[in-house]
Amino acid sequence: MFIKRGANGLHDTWKWVIGAIVIFLGCQLLGALPFTIAVFYKQISANGVDAVASMDESTLMTTFSKNLTFFLLMFSFVVGTLTWWIWIKYIHKLSWTETTTSRVAFDWNRAFFAFGVVGLVSVVTTALGYYLEPEVYIWNFDATNFALLAVIAIVLVPIQTTWEELLFRSYAMQGLGIIAGNRAVPYVITSLVFGMMHIFNPEIAKMGYIVMIWYIGTGFLLGTVTLMDEGTELAIGFHAANNLFIALLVTADWTAFQTDSLLIDTSDPTADWTTFIPMLIYYPALILLFAKKYKWNNWSQKLFGKIDVPVLNNTYDPQNTSSL
Repeated sequence: MFIKRGANGLHDTWKWVIGAIVIFLGCQLLGALPFTIAVFYKQISANGVDAVASMDESTLMTTFSKNLTFFLLMFSFVVGTLTWWIWIKYIHKLSWTETTTSRVAFDWNRAFFAFGVVGLVSVVTTALGYYLEPEVYIWNFDATNFALLAVIAIVLVPIQTTWEELLFRSYAMQGLGIIAGNRAVPYVITSLVFGMMHIFNPEIAKMGYIVMIWYIGTGFLLGTVTLMDEGTELAIGFHAANNLFIALLVTADWTAFQTDSLLIDTSDPTADWTTFIPMLIYYPALILLFAKKYKWNNWSQKLFGKIDVPVLNNTYDPQNTSSL
């Protein structure tokens, strides 16, 4: 059982609570320092100390080129992932395998399958959108800029998305499941919090809080495939493909990713109930595909059932835990 693998006798509640905070701050605070320092240095060098007082989000995002800004933003997740690794290795004494899957080893074939399916859907829907409404897109291809973007995105975007999965579908799901003694609590809470973490995305400011339905729905999709498949492989593959192809294919001035993508969307989007029709078709179709391929069963137990957590004994047998 995936969640139960985190209970190795060292699963004190405080470790999970403090760990979630440390892992989050390791990325969002410590990891953001290079970007923040670089922007401050450039602004002060160019405009003097007074420039700091007038800095806003627009200044932060336009101080450097899109590719350099994207690199610095994505680098924070490298620091976040290292923070996660140090905490689970030295505080929880857990391995990569124990924290990511119920299988003997992380199943990369599952991750690549999900990546391939989502990548194909992303390419097809983007091409279809461009074919149906070419007037709302600007062809933005620049060989040098796009090549550099591709290198940055292919290397760092999967780290960004994997950090999010390691925090929510791995660390928080195991910790909450062990603390609560059931699957329902981590399933619901991680899905809701994952969605709410996107509340400050520029898409929300552009289209309103109704868009949170999409983010929360994505949280429940990722929670569902993690619990039903007893591992994070499918969630990691889905998330990596979703964000990578967004970064490479299309951007807009109202999206979280500002990149030298192939296309720029110049539309003025609005959101109503019809906005979520694709999600209501696409996400169930993905779940059905995965369910059929991996022969999922016992849905009620796997999503909401109880967990028999071993008695906390604060002992640790290194022979029972493989190294990272």
